[in-house]
Amino acid sequence: MVKQTTKEHDLIVDDERTSNTVAALKQGILDNLFYVVGKRVEVATDLDHFTALAYTVRDRILARWLTTREDYAKHNVRTVYYLSAEFLMGPYLANNLLNLGIEDVIRQAVAELDLDLNHLIGRESEPGLGNGGLGRLAACYLDSLATLGVPAMGYGIRYEFGMFHQAIRDGWQVEMTDYWLRYGNPWEIRRPQACVEVGFGGHTQSWADSFGEYKVLWSPNEIVKGVPFDTPILGYRSGVANTLRLWRSEANESFYFDRFNSGDYEGAVGAKVFAENISKVLYPNDEEIRGKELRLQQQYFFTSCSLQDMIRRHETAGHSLENFHEQCTVQLNDTHPSIGVAELMRLLVDIHGFDWDKAWEITSHTFNYTNHTLLPEALERWPLRIFGLLLPRHLELIYEINARFLTIVRAKFPNDEARVARMSIIDEHGERYVRMAYLACVGSSHINGVAKLHTELLKSDVLHDFYELWPEKFINVTNGVTPRRWLAVSNPEQSELMTSKIGLGWIGDLDQLSQLERYAEDSTFRSEWRGVQHAVKVRLAQYIAEKTGVSVDPSSMFDAQVKRIHEYKRQHLNVLYILTQYYRLKKDPTLEISPRTFLFGGKAAPGYFMAKLIIKLITSVAEVVNNDPEVNRQLKVVFLPDYNVTFGQLVYPAADLSEQISTAGKEASGTGNMKFAMNGALTIGTLDGANIEIRDAVGHENFFLFGLTAAEVAARKAAGYHPHQIYESNGALREVIDGIGSGRFSRGDGSLFRPLVDSLLNSDPYLLFADYQSYVDCQDRVCKMYRDPEAWSRMSIYNAARMGQFSSDRSIRDYCKDIWNITRFEIGAGVPASK
Repeated sequence: MVKQTTKEHDLIVDDERTSNTVAALKQGILDNLFYVVGKRVEVATDLDHFTALAYTVRDRILARWLTTREDYAKHNVRTVYYLSAEFLMGPYLANNLLNLGIEDVIRQAVAELDLDLNHLIGRESEPGLGNGGLGRLAACYLDSLATLGVPAMGYGIRYEFGMFHQAIRDGWQVEMTDYWLRYGNPWEIRRPQACVEVGFGGHTQSWADSFGEYKVLWSPNEIVKGVPFDTPILGYRSGVANTLRLWRSEANESFYFDRFNSGDYEGAVGAKVFAENISKVLYPNDEEIRGKELRLQQQYFFTSCSLQDMIRRHETAGHSLENFHEQCTVQLNDTHPSIGVAELMRLLVDIHGFDWDKAWEITSHTFNYTNHTLLPEALERWPLRIFGLLLPRHLELIYEINARFLTIVRAKFPNDEARVARMSIIDEHGERYVRMAYLACVGSSHINGVAKLHTELLKSDVLHDFYELWPEKFINVTNGVTPRRWLAVSNPEQSELMTSKIGLGWIGDLDQLSQLERYAEDSTFRSEWRGVQHAVKVRLAQYIAEKTGVSVDPSSMFDAQVKRIHEYKRQHLNVLYILTQYYRLKKDPTLEISPRTFLFGGKAAPGYFMAKLIIKLITSVAEVVNNDPEVNRQLKVVFLPDYNVTFGQLVYPAADLSEQISTAGKEASGTGNMKFAMNGALTIGTLDGANIEIRDAVGHENFFLFGLTAAEVAARKAAGYHPHQIYESNGALREVIDGIGSGRFSRGDGSLFRPLVDSLLNSDPYLLFADYQSYVDCQDRVCKMYRDPEAWSRMSIYNAARMGQFSSDRSIRDYCKDIWNITRFEIGAGVPASK
């Protein structure tokens, strides 16, 4: 027995009970099966065994988790608070086994209980708490923060229903409920003692106190309770376990007997319904006003809960709120938590009695803002009528923040009222809006983009006025992804081969992959590399057959485009190339091409008609191509439904070619491009987002480049872009577009894809036609290269070996150095480590 003393009580840790011997692990699984799950072995299901195993692993994390929190408190560390409306964590079990370093011994223990570890790992429900890249990036950053020993805490919403399950029916996306909590969540711990209250609506009253100070009282007409659920986030072999705290909304009073007794049966539970709706589902469709209201409620709810919690933690540690910004740094992951700027001001001024200037000093030195988009429509704006009804006090605060800010603008740029109007947090054009990105810019110490091109475009275009006012605020931190999940866990075959040559160090230090470069010219190693890649493709082919019934050849090129479905990401440009090849083969069945399997995956936003139509186009083309015996030995098209982290762990390792074909200047960064390249896929892409940095890192000769640059896209649009002229002048493109419009790929229905065809012919907002021929020519180069397996393998190895800088560990080190001014902390060492 080991005894550890804390401030509150003596904590007894039984080393034998939570040791990592096979015997202790077997006993732990059996104990948790009986005492936690409540089942005997002879009647337990696979889900029961998974749950017992998960609790057994969690038992071995808890001591690290508690020790981490105690050491942070003891040494008075500065803490990073990462606010994100999404955390797409993925399944925990396999990742925790890797980070604990106990996979082999767990596998043996499970086998001795006549169970299969891989099968149990597959029983875990995935928390669908994110739409895509934003939430997955947040998850990667939490992994790296813990791995690097950075004191940190993630805050978000514990959505009861996550990102919808996607089914494909008659080629169309159908959204289905994702009740990921149906069987519980063994990794989380409910903390009701740390509940907070959050208000909505109501009215404000102002007065001058006896000292003549202006005071305001906000009286909300709805108050909900935020209940935290904590999950330990374990670092890779670091001894550190940070916390992800997700908030669930509950009613203060779930049932009102007085209303029930008076016959108001709906009113008796009305507060419960209102409160629980807030954390019910991830990002409701905001096409309707109610959807917009609920989305704003969600954003304010988790941000207010989190800030109140930070203040409580800060004061409990014995600190004064006057130095809140010295102990706490808050990162806003996009605009969703940007209401935090007004909320922290409210808490400091209205609740804790600070004067405005001191409160603003604390607030503006607490927050930092990460921008994730170059699309103006994605910079959130809230209509004043909705904002004022839900958050009347915050609207008053924003008016005051804006008035003081515009005074600064006028002083720096006198007699430039056009600039003042452009920069105002309140958009006065037509219906008035609150510009949330501008609130974040005004209230943050730093503003960062997520790729070099993205940051430069923020400076020159999207946030140009703010850059001219505060150039020192703007910093670039290129995104990264964790090599733990996206290589070590998802691609064990390739990981084992790499480890056999360079050791295990690369898992915690991805720069060590550069040692693989010396093997790129070794024909024996290239053969081994092809062998493990083929094995991974066989596994994916089996999955495709099970999920879709489509049989694909693992020796064909796996050409993958898996990401959110959006016009700017140009999945339909990929389809145009597929149809170009289709027509070529129909004209000449003897044409020599590299057999290719085109893999698509991704979800369209429920209210985004054109994205849904693109999915229908992909599935309709697949129906024709896959059933045509003249072409289906050379071409296969597969749309894999319900793309998520689990699915990604199968696709990223198996891809030969990564499609990163967004219109230049539209993708902020991308992280799928990094995951593919890290696993050895070659990239075909534009000079967009992080593609530019990936191309520079892996070597221009190992990247298939096509298309206009961001500057050329802007110039083309400025000069007047006429897609119909390109259609008329390019016979191959005209044949493809006419085929889509004729109904050839829609069972004779010529009207089905008319909205898509008309959009391309008349406006083509994302310049598919302008890049079409360059894309086709580049794809022809890809075909030629794939027919030379030695050359392809050499390029693949160089791609994987040169991806060290795209680890999220490097991103977090950049944040620590350039934005957060924070040092690493080595658990047990008693002192912070160097930056």
